[in-house]
Formats: sequence, structure tokens, C-alpha cells
Amino acid sequence: MGPSGWFFSGQHGSDARDPVYGYTHLKQLYLHANPQYEGRYTIPVLWDKEKETIVNNESAEIIRMLETCFDEFLPEDEREEVKGEKGLYPLHLRKEIDEMNEWVYEAINNGVYKTGFAATQEAYESNVVPLFEALDRVERHFAEDDGRKHHPYLFGKHITEADVRLYTTLIRFDAAYFTMFRCNVRMIRDEAHYPRLHWWLRNLYWNHEAFRATTNFDLIKKGYVQASKGNIVPYGPVPHILPLEA
Repeated sequence: MGPSGWFFSGQHGSDARDPVYGYTHLKQLYLHANPQYEGRYTIPVLWDKEKETIVNNESAEIIRMLETCFDEFLPEDEREEVKGEKGLYPLHLRKEIDEMNEWVYEAINNGVYKTGFAATQEAYESNVVPLFEALDRVERHFAEDDGRKHHPYLFGKHITEADVRLYTTLIRFDAAYFTMFRCNVRMIRDEAHYPRLHWWLRNLYWNHEAFRATTNFDLIKKGYVQASKGNIVPYGPVPHILPLEA
């Protein structure tokens, strides 16, 4: 993120330019799709190279599209439709996943932003309290049936879309939201309050390369310092995430 919005930096293994048109800023893609566009230039973006336009720029909807709309382009044994209970959005769990996604998004995924960008004390408290009530609710979810029903993932033995969506917020929580967004009632690593939630987060990070490889704590902290108009990147927490068996 720079003065002109999101840009291709060429740093940390990323491209220095958009690989299709050679653009350097996301704004250029939005204007390529619609020269009269006057809204915000946000990420992520799902781009259609044939129609040369933006398909979607909402993360939750893009996740669902990637899970369900591209099976025909994959080898048969990798398609979502043949994975059954091992799929990210299995038929028998869709109602429960959708229900959880709804309140997790409102109170946690979006709750950290409503808390961090609150402009008044009233607005801050009206969002930080529901945020931690929702985190408590996730901890209780893991504890159902003595912790056997929802283990090691949110809906049992297999990772689902709900795990992916919750992870992206909670992996940033202690390193960024706790300090910079004043979500400071307690950290996720607080074992007295979140023993199961903390284990779940560490298990995804340490035992699944896809999660660990796409998590960069230094960039997370730098990005949120910029978002909050600061100029000093917090040193901690140390470590950014605890070992699985802390």
C-alpha cells in the first residue's frame, strides 16, 4: 500500500508488475475494467482475462467461487465435488458452515476493523465487546461434546471454508489487532481463556504448509501500522506465534 493505493512491489517474491497488462497499481486494473469507476480500489480482485474485467472483489465470495466454480478445469480427483466430507464446503455441513460464517464475519472478521477504526468511545466499546463475546463463542464451539465433536478443526476431522476464513483474522490478532486496533481485552494465546482456540490456530500454522507459507508477520504488522496512520512497527509479540506444544 502506498500513496496511490495498492501496488505491485516486486518484494517478498511478488511481481513488480501485473502479469497480464504490466500495470504497477491496482487502480489501473479497476480503470481498465471501467474507465468511469470512482469507488475504492480494494483487494482481493478476481480478474477475467478473456472479458478483461473484474469478476469480484469480495474475499468471502471469491473463496466460495474458487471452491465451487472451477471444478471442470481440475483433474477429476482434485475436484471439490468428488471430495465428499473432505471438501472445503461439503454438502452435509453447508448449513452449519454458512451459519458460522455469518456471525464470525460480523463480529470477528469485520469486528476487528469496526473496533480499530472506531471514531468515538461509544463506537469502540459497541464493537470490542461483541468481538470478544464471539471469540468466547468459538472457544465454546470447540468444547462441545468434551472437545470431541469439533476437533481438530471447526467441524471435525477435515479443514473447511470456515477454518480458512477464521484463520485469516486470528493469525493477525496477537501481532496486529491486539495492539494497533485496540482489541486488547486478551490475546488469542491466553490459555486461561482460549486453550482450544489457541491450539487450533497453532495447529493450522505449524502443521499445514499452505497456512504457514502465506503468513508473513512482519508484513502484517507493517501493513496495519500504515493502515492506522502510524510510523512505528511494534517489535512484539515475541514470538509472533507460540510452538504447537507450548
